[in-house]
Amino acid sequence: MASENQASEEAILDSIQEGLEQLGLDGLQQVEKRIEQERKRREKEARKQAQQEIREVAQRYGLGVEDLLAQVDTGKAGKGKGSSKSKGKVPPKFRHPEDPSKTWTGRGRKPKWVQAWEEAGGDLEALRIPEQGAA
Repeated sequence: MASENQASEEAILDSIQEGLEQLGLDGLQQVEKRIEQERKRREKEARKQAQQEIREVAQRYGLGVEDLLAQVDTGKAGKGKGSSKSKGKVPPKFRHPEDPSKTWTGRGRKPKWVQAWEEAGGDLEALRIPEQGAA
């Protein structure tokens, strides 16, 4: 069936090509305008169809569309606590004892300098940066 569609589209494109060759610049500009209008119409139609499908899925699961869209808009769907606030940059919690430009937030993979410190018998807590306001 896919090959039938492909053959049909190919025949239509060939027919269009023949028609285009007979048009002048004004005619080509009109064709371009009509193609753009048709593309916009189809995109609008596809959006309406997608919205309808979203409503149906939401209804099937007992959810409000607003609930779904709120999660999609914030990019937080399935990410846990559901906070829509951006957390920003995490301050470093550990600092290299000899090179203060090397820091680590305590998140993710340990930097090599932290690994080397621990392998040499150092305690991670010795690298901790004192919290501001703690006396």
